[in-house]
Amino acid sequence: MIAPHYAFSIRSDRREPLPWGHSGTPKIHLGVCGSIAAYKMPDIVRMWQKAGISVSVTLTEAAQKFITPLTFEALGCNPVYTSIFGEERSASIFAHLEPGQHADALIVAPASASTISDIACGRADKLLACQALAFHGTGSNLVFAPAMNPHMWANPATQSNAALLQQRGWNMVSPGVGGTACGETGQGRLANIDDIYLSGLKALAPQDMTDVTVMITVGPTREYWDHIRFWSNPSTGVMGASLAVAAWLRGASVHVIAGPGVPHLPTGIFRHDVSSAEEMFVTAQQIWPQANAGIFTAAVADFRPEPHDIREKFKKSKAPTGFDIHFLPNQDILKTLSLSKKKGQKVIGFAAESQDLENAVRRKLAIKKADMIVGNLIDDGFGKADNSVLVADAHGHTERWISLAKPDLAWRILSWMQSI
Repeated sequence: MIAPHYAFSIRSDRREPLPWGHSGTPKIHLGVCGSIAAYKMPDIVRMWQKAGISVSVTLTEAAQKFITPLTFEALGCNPVYTSIFGEERSASIFAHLEPGQHADALIVAPASASTISDIACGRADKLLACQALAFHGTGSNLVFAPAMNPHMWANPATQSNAALLQQRGWNMVSPGVGGTACGETGQGRLANIDDIYLSGLKALAPQDMTDVTVMITVGPTREYWDHIRFWSNPSTGVMGASLAVAAWLRGASVHVIAGPGVPHLPTGIFRHDVSSAEEMFVTAQQIWPQANAGIFTAAVADFRPEPHDIREKFKKSKAPTGFDIHFLPNQDILKTLSLSKKKGQKVIGFAAESQDLENAVRRKLAIKKADMIVGNLIDDGFGKADNSVLVADAHGHTERWISLAKPDLAWRILSWMQSI
């Protein structure tokens, strides 16, 4: 399984710029509150830094009981604030204002009940609350990720304060469900760090798809012959996952119809897990009427074996000299839904070919009645982090993109889709 955050960007071996570009170095200000989950923040800081993002930090007094300012200073965070009165080395009489003047996004994680309450009620007697109240954000660049005891999280006062922040435009990374450090079980633990990492990227990304609903088919399908044997292909779903995350980062409402083995996706994406081509088609049929765009990246099996008996395993003793399997055609999901598209809906298809790529892409563009086809040679894309593609649209425009990371391809494909 590919590491979850690889579904969008950031190779771990080198620093890479964000795919949408940025004037100067983008900057996130991270507010860390008192929680045992504070120990996870250095990992998220390093993930942002590998994406080319500068990070500054404020630790509340309680946070400093769990993790030291020196930890973040050693990671290159600058400045690191600890006091509203500025006694520390990064002293500034305007520490309560500077993040709002210099940072592009404010992420509070882990966010404690007391800090959520302070910000929601406009109480400004602590540094992080002051910084939040003075931050220039309009909502899309303000994020909080609560972490606390499940009973504290469920308390009506906490729920009311969290809801109030959301009403004012803050984005919440909902706490996870499970065991907590205090030994209790329920909702309250810090969300998956990959979700917080991606929420930081979203807070920096242009929100140019906020009115768009995108349906994306992703990954392979499995066509079962007996109880354990199936017909499939080696698609990893990374290209489709990259498109889903990129669309979500840009503000779209995203529905992913995911075949087996598709990587982790942010919790803000609507995920519909399926196995067979028939299941994928039925699910896509249900979602498609409400979508503005359909992106068909899934490597759907064109044929399915006529099943022997999917309730049992076929025994070798039943065919000592071998046997034949009869295959039946599957529904063409891309073509069927493309032919039913309404005015304003856009269809983007993918073509994995073994040869003669250009002719195959143009033929598929015409036959499928798609608005755009992205084609690649199988050896260029399957199971690889990069891909080389030929892109053609219904208006006669064609481009070749050579050896680009799949997240970068995803960003370009969506930008092209927006323009047609």
